[in-house]
Amino acid sequence: MPSNVEIKARVRDMEGLKKVAATLSGSDGELLQQEDTFFYCRNGRLKLRVRKGFPSQLISYDRPDETGPKFMLGRALGLQGTVKKDRWLYIVGQTRVHVDQVHGLGDFMELEVMLKDGQTAKEGLLIAKDLMEKLGVQENDLLDCAYMDLILQQDRK
Repeated sequence: MPSNVEIKARVRDMEGLKKVAATLSGSDGELLQQEDTFFYCRNGRLKLRVRKGFPSQLISYDRPDETGPKFMLGRALGLQGTVKKDRWLYIVGQTRVHVDQVHGLGDFMELEVMLKDGQTAKEGLLIAKDLMEKLGVQENDLLDCAYMDLILQQDRK
């Protein structure tokens, strides 16, 4: 059973979405400036997340987070690309609401419903859909790929 349920979508009105997220969370959110460097790997995705004032994180979609040096990974695996974003983080109940301005791509949002012990993915999906409605996110705005995939698609055009 997954530990969280995630959705990602394009945002049509960034400021409007941030206002609703702030109201729902009871806070102005926290600005996180992140740079994710993606590496080629055989299974899943592997990225190095750099955040000013915090230790870098090596994140695998299949393994727990680890720290590691960027230059060694680039030489060993080859660089796929980099995603730079300004992310506003809001916490609404058991959900992390990420409102992202992705450099060169545009505005997006992610919902990450952190499932509690005993909760099913179906219950998490219902929570996500309820928040989508409150935030004005429509089904046709949903994405099924990572920001890195969108950048690579854009580069091929």
